[in-house]
Amino acid sequence: TSGVDDAHVFISSGENVSLPCNNALHDCNSTTWNYNRLSATVELIAGGLKKKGTESHERLSLVSNCSLNIKNITKEDYGSYTCQQWSGHQKQANDTYVYLHVLHVSSSSSQTEISAGSSVSLSCQLYSYDEVSCGDSGRYERVDLFWANQAGDKLKISDSRYQISAPGHCIITLTTTLLNEDDNREWRCNVTQGDQVKTSVTYTVKIS
Repeated sequence: TSGVDDAHVFISSGENVSLPCNNALHDCNSTTWNYNRLSATVELIAGGLKKKGTESHERLSLVSNCSLNIKNITKEDYGSYTCQQWSGHQKQANDTYVYLHVLHVSSSSSQTEISAGSSVSLSCQLYSYDEVSCGDSGRYERVDLFWANQAGDKLKISDSRYQISAPGHCIITLTTTLLNEDDNREWRCNVTQGDQVKTSVTYTVKIS
């Protein structure tokens, strides 16, 4: 079910996103948006109107070109979204698919301020539909995750300050012992496809 109109959208958790509907007709009264993950399908929009009772109901809106806007993206929003056009019981166009990939960073410390000398691990994960695989070339251009410093330079495994590991699929973990001068330091996790940075998450350290 992969077509030329498929779209891949990369976004970081907490941001807002607009999913394009490439088969829209002259108005959105015929537009249905479905969300698919783990072989379950949820109808989000039907006949241009939001369906009540969906978990993400409050965060959804349909804009004039029938794109689906989702506010304050969470890692649970990843998956495949389908835009369909219906008139009565007749489908009016081919379905278009939008694959949403969500980048999320979590910290081993639940505290907002960490003391110097403490070790902290930052885990960066791309929550991704099956269509994309990290680190190897599947059906699409290769997707890679990497950590960078605030100057944008990629952190290297050979740098003794940092331990960088990839403990699972589409996950990269940065572990370091904090120094006093790390206060307000930023580390950034980037997702690239080909040579393009698709999205990134910045983590700022506060030293107590």
